[in-house]
Amino acid sequence: MYARQWLLGPAPRHAIPDEGMPPGTAYHLIHDELILDGSSRFNLATFCGTWMEPEAHKLMSETFDKNMIDKDEYPQTAELEMRCVHMLAQLWNSPDPEGTLGSSTIGSSEACMLGGLALKWRWREKMRKAGKPTDRPNLIMGTNTQVCWHKFVRYWDVEERCVTLEGNGFVMDPERAAALCDENTIGVIAVMGSTYTGDYEDVEALSAALDRLQEKTGLDIPIHVDGASGGFVAPFLHPNTRWDFRLPRVKSINASGHKYGLVFPGVGWIIWREASDLHPELIFHVDYLGGTMPTLAINFSRPASQVIAQYYNLIRLGKSGYRAIHQACQNVAVHLAEQIAALGPFELVSTGRDLPVFAWKLKENQHWSLYDLADRLRDRGWQVPAYRLPANRQETVIQRVVVRNGFTCDLADMLVKDIRRHLDWFASQPGLNAKLDSGQFHH
Repeated sequence: MYARQWLLGPAPRHAIPDEGMPPGTAYHLIHDELILDGSSRFNLATFCGTWMEPEAHKLMSETFDKNMIDKDEYPQTAELEMRCVHMLAQLWNSPDPEGTLGSSTIGSSEACMLGGLALKWRWREKMRKAGKPTDRPNLIMGTNTQVCWHKFVRYWDVEERCVTLEGNGFVMDPERAAALCDENTIGVIAVMGSTYTGDYEDVEALSAALDRLQEKTGLDIPIHVDGASGGFVAPFLHPNTRWDFRLPRVKSINASGHKYGLVFPGVGWIIWREASDLHPELIFHVDYLGGTMPTLAINFSRPASQVIAQYYNLIRLGKSGYRAIHQACQNVAVHLAEQIAALGPFELVSTGRDLPVFAWKLKENQHWSLYDLADRLRDRGWQVPAYRLPANRQETVIQRVVVRNGFTCDLADMLVKDIRRHLDWFASQPGLNAKLDSGQFHH
């Protein structure tokens, strides 16, 4: 294999080669380069799923060739998509699960775009009926929201009104969010599971604050819940937390099937409370491949295999299976957080009791930083990110672990052992200059 002519020089990089190579040779060339990526299972930065059952692999491999958008060509795939929509609507306590409008997407970012557009269209129609201008919409969100929301306001010409983090808080303050609202506010974004710390925002308190605002001013401000991660966790681990369609002010919810929905990357979900919350102008009826079909998406062609894998998970695991898996993840997260806190130099900023995600900071300045620790941990393949908190808290650097399905207590103990080993190394290097940021060094 490795004496073949195609492997005796560098791989093609900047131009398509004039002649091809045998399939086995192409496979080994690419396979061997990808070894440098390391193991996705050791990536404690990503929320995306990195493990699925062999039967799910088989279903996905059998459906890689199906285009999710071709609903006329693949009607049963479209049926499985709508079954998922109705199941999630029931999970999120929709008043009419079987009649709920929703769609799969390529991920939560696309779902957020659709949710934001629905808020904007609904607000614009209300303003037009009132004879008021529609050129200055704004959206309220915390600075801890995922970057897709900052993309939304820029791409769709909406004013961004951010609630900065204050004091010791790591999520948006409901009262301060309500105070930013006016008649041009299209909605408020609540996050079930901050990407910084894994903490839930208090959607019920936000709804109550907006209720009081309406009583005082008449403003009726809707909520969109970004449940990218928590949408698949809270119903199973925190069933009494009111964050979903049980709150009438919540008009739409998105979630990532490829995060705690336990599917490989490539699927998200968006669901609306009622049909009136989704403006009909956002639904296109397209003549395509021999039939007319409604489409609600920013992406057009996209893979069907992840949607099919989502349906597999929902019926294979059931509510009890999801509950067991997420509880196992949370148990590992809490155990690991306690172990890391006991090492000495670290102070927890979250504990893994909302999402199975936790973060820590240094108790006091050292001659090394969390960026240094992140670099050192890569010696055995661990990817444990360090980063600054958003606006108003940027002086605080934290390090975060995301515990996903497949990350066991045994692996957690190995991580603690490696962290302890690197702490010993730092202690032996008193002349080390702490790295102040990712890619930046103090001189």
